[in-house]
Order: sequence, then structure tokens, then C-alpha cells
Amino acid sequence: MNTIISSVDSPIGEIKIFKFINSQGASVTLSSLGAGVLSIVVPDRDGHLDDVVLGYDNILDYIGDGPCAGKIPGRYANRIANGYFEIDGIGYNLAVNCGPNHLHGGPTGFMNRNWQARQIDDSTVEFTYKSIDGEEGYPGNLTATATYRWDDSNRLTLSLKAVTDKKTVVNLTNHCYFNLDGQSAGSALGHRLRLNALRCLHTDGALTPTGKLDDVAGTPMDFTTLKTVGRDINADFQPLRDGKGYDHCWVIDRDSEIDDGLIEAAHLEAERSGRVLDVFTTQPAVQVYTGNWLTGSPIGKGGIEYHDYDAVAIECQGFPDAPNHSNFPSQLLHPGRLYSHTISYSFSANR
Repeated sequence: MNTIISSVDSPIGEIKIFKFINSQGASVTLSSLGAGVLSIVVPDRDGHLDDVVLGYDNILDYIGDGPCAGKIPGRYANRIANGYFEIDGIGYNLAVNCGPNHLHGGPTGFMNRNWQARQIDDSTVEFTYKSIDGEEGYPGNLTATATYRWDDSNRLTLSLKAVTDKKTVVNLTNHCYFNLDGQSAGSALGHRLRLNALRCLHTDGALTPTGKLDDVAGTPMDFTTLKTVGRDINADFQPLRDGKGYDHCWVIDRDSEIDDGLIEAAHLEAERSGRVLDVFTTQPAVQVYTGNWLTGSPIGKGGIEYHDYDAVAIECQGFPDAPNHSNFPSQLLHPGRLYSHTISYSFSANR
């Protein structure tokens, strides 16, 4: 494995950049800004290498970008209704930064912080962020770590951990936008997607979970077999109208007695390039977002102007708004306990 390390001065400190190149010449580039993924360069069916994640040439454009491209949102990824939750009868008020909801930890969140970086070995880097008690309205001093490992099988493994000194809520994921034909290829609605999920979270008009779980069978939310991402995206179906496309959370099918660890969450493939992405996780759910509001993003790599639906984000995570729904898997973290989840992104190509 070949490693290239560089750094860039920024208003939030020195941003460290790590590029890992494996024996196939495929590579991953990672940044201490938001513990983010800057690029993933993998071969297509003919061996041609291309970058399959959206992003920007100017590292400073990642600071405060609307899409949260490639970064780790937190302290709580996704939505918390009305920016409010309670722990032991004590209420906590958070910023409302997405309609009536709190989104991705707030206006700054973890995604716009410069994490501490430590290279573990020639294929692994660990990023650490210490969030103070009261930051963005959340209780407790919380230390989060994101450890990435790139291997010779073109697999990127992300380990997410957190500890706290006071009861708090936490929900961490990665927010990469994938276009398996290449980041400059245009619409990703022709990609085919399969989700290991028979149910999804019912949402209101602001995409806030109501607490109800819906069966996907017979609806445009059904991806239990391979289906073109854009096939039903314009269907006369209220959740899709509310989100201008897919921006919803599916419950990963898991037998707790059998599938104790990693389980498939999603399979994404592009017919043109033949590239395939298989996503495995220990998380209970997966949010799929079809880049419905990418137009107006910072200028992309190579001067590309991104447009709506140019990529698909696959965000393995806990349930959004879980602190306000007792029937959802709890995202409450206690002192002395460890929040620990893994997400694995495995790239290959159909011949």
C-alpha cells in the first residue's frame, strides 16, 4: 500500500489529507475536515480507474457545503423533530436548520470541524473529535472516533465509536455521494439499487418520522429486488413528492440471533461502467438520498457543475428522531458504555 500525506491551511486549522493507493492502483483520499472521504478511485469492467464520489477540488469548499459531501455528520445524523428531545425528563433545545427539524447535528455539526488525525498503519487512519458539553445544545462531553481502512480488495471499512461522560444521544454515519459511472457522469438515476429492507419509516411532509413503519411491498419504496433508482421517483406518491425524490430511511432486515455483526444494507450497480458497490453495516437502518438538492453546490472536481440526482447517498445509521420515539431502537449513550458501529463499502465490477 502506498500512502501520500499532505496538508492545507484553513480558517479552522491545518487540514490533513491522506491518500491510500492499493496494489491495483485504486485509491481512497481522506480528510481531517469532517473526517471525510474526498475521493474513491476504483476500476470499471475494463479496468479504467475513475473517482466515484462527488466532491470539490478546493478543500475549503467542504467547509459549510450544503450537501455535506463525504463527511461525517453529528452529533446526531439526520433529523430530530422540532430540534427537541428529552433525557430523564430534562429537555434539550437544538438548532432548527432544516424546515421545522434539526438536521445532522446543527449548522456546524461534526462535519464542519477539523478532527485530530492519526495514521495507524499504511492503510488505516483514525480521526478523533471531542465535542464539549452543550455544543450545539447536546449534553455531555463526547469523544467520537472514525477509523478508515482501505484494502487490496477495494474495500473501505469505516469504524465509528463514541464515549460520553453524561447521558446523551449519538448517531454517526458517512455522507458520501456515489456515482459509479464517475463523479462527472451526470444523473445517477439509471443506477440499479437493491435494499435489504421490507419496511421504511413513515414520514410527514417535512420528512420527519411519525413513529410508524410502513411495508414497502407494492409501493415505490420497494427495492427488495434490483430496480432502477429513477424508475418510480416521479410516481404520484406522497413521500416522494415531499422529498422531491428519495430521502427516506429503510429498516435493515436483521435476525438478531443470526446476523450479529455486518449485514448487507444495499447493493448499487451502474450498467454503463459495470461498477458495483455493496454496503454492509452493523447499523439498524439505511437512509437513501438521491441528491435531490445538489444543484447550487460548490463547483465539483474538474470544474464540474453538479445537478440534482447526479449521485446516490447511502447512509447507514440509527433511526432519525429516535430520541422522540420509544418504539425506535435507542440512540441513547450512557457514560461508561461504547457507541460502536461499522460500515463497509466494497467495490467491484460486473464483466
